Amino acid sequence: MKPYEWTRILAQYREPILSRSIFELTVTLVPFVVIWALAWWAVSISPWLALALASVNAAFLMRLFMIQHDCGHGSFFKNRQLSDWVGRFLGVVTLTPYDVWRKNHSIHHATTGNLDRRGTGDLPTLTIREYRQKSWIGRAMYRLLRNPIFLLGVVPFYLFFLQNRLPVGQMRSGQVYWISALATDAAIAAALGVIVWLGGLDVLLLVFLPTTLLAAMAGVWFFYVQHQFEDTVWDHDDQWTVQEAALNGSSYYDLPGVLRWVTANIGVHHVHHLASRIPFYRLSEVIRDHDILAQSQRITLWESFRCARLHLWDEKSRKLLSFSDARSVAA
Repeated sequence: MKPYEWTRILAQYREPILSRSIFELTVTLVPFVVIWALAWWAVSISPWLALALASVNAAFLMRLFMIQHDCGHGSFFKNRQLSDWVGRFLGVVTLTPYDVWRKNHSIHHATTGNLDRRGTGDLPTLTIREYRQKSWIGRAMYRLLRNPIFLLGVVPFYLFFLQNRLPVGQMRSGQVYWISALATDAAIAAALGVIVWLGGLDVLLLVFLPTTLLAAMAGVWFFYVQHQFEDTVWDHDDQWTVQEAALNGSSYYDLPGVLRWVTANIGVHHVHHLASRIPFYRLSEVIRDHDILAQSQRITLWESFRCARLHLWDEKSRKLLSFSDARSVAA
């Protein structure tokens, strides 16, 4: 079946179910608030207990981001305004200005796998030829950026704590994006001020920081695996199609049940890119009903760890290779 044919087939799953959306939001947001409160209370008893609770709560924070993600696609509620305002509220919790992120993410969907349109909402990825043409400083910087320790340790902090404070990517696109970023910043500052005023710096350092940072680290990893795997697809503009990039350039990250719930089925990423208006809770229906999609670009949890060593796109073999394997590729 041709990739573009899936768009028509998957349209039947696009309808959000209001009761289900409210349920999914409730069973994520309420535990998040409760665990946050318990972690705050635990600070006065044991910092280790507070950290443990904060670590658990990172899973609920990541799931809230995934719900915000669905709001951005207009797939969580039929009412677009309701989706947007829920997304904006969650954007304060996730440190992500909703309107800025939504615009950048839509560009990601429209350009993923396109070698001529890289740079917005994606991770820097070079071809072997491009990498070899760089100076030694350029190659060293690229190696640093793609290093798993840097990618999962430094990049999440930069993205969520620093970059998101300004409408990066949309700074010249109109005041709506500045309003989104600065209003989110103001709400975050107010919330943090209340936390410090009522709980002190200990709550900030032992509850807020680890919860947010761990969720950000996990989120960057999932975003990485969804497009950075050996048999992904990259093409130049004249050969690129959005449906081909969606189906074959996005992975099906087949996770254990608990992780599927925590990540709101974002691992079914090839289907999400084929039909981004499908609510996350209906993606499992698609996999159940279409075995060909359940087998397409499938990566297990164990297999995904090997993706961390893949960094350069080989245009000849059409595979993502490690730096060591790329050295054996003829110029």
